[in-house]
Amino acid sequence: MGDTLQINALELGKLLADHNGLEVVVMDMRSLNFWTDFFIIATVTSNTHLSGLQRHIKDYTRENGMEILRRSKRPDNNELSSEEWSLLDLGGIVIHLMTAKIRDFFELERLWSAAPIIFGQAD
Repeated sequence: MGDTLQINALELGKLLADHNGLEVVVMDMRSLNFWTDFFIIATVTSNTHLSGLQRHIKDYTRENGMEILRRSKRPDNNELSSEEWSLLDLGGIVIHLMTAKIRDFFELERLWSAAPIIFGQAD
């Protein structure tokens, strides 16, 4: 299961990059927590871009027998708009689609800097 999940995470990272997700990274979280195995983080440029990437993710999960367990159009923070951060929880993979402003503010790669990046590059 772990190898399949890693392949799915890498394929999803490539899918986002292929559809113009910016600064896409896939982080291996397995040694750092118990609630997910991989983070995928990508920067979006607009609400339309965000919706398009969500559609590609949904198509991928359907084609690969995966399920989106939870979709949040914004974290529990009333100061964020739904166009700035979208989180898709696939269980073993959590996908963060964020505007550049929000990504720079929350710095998830820095927060989880002990996680190896297995796709993309850290700044």
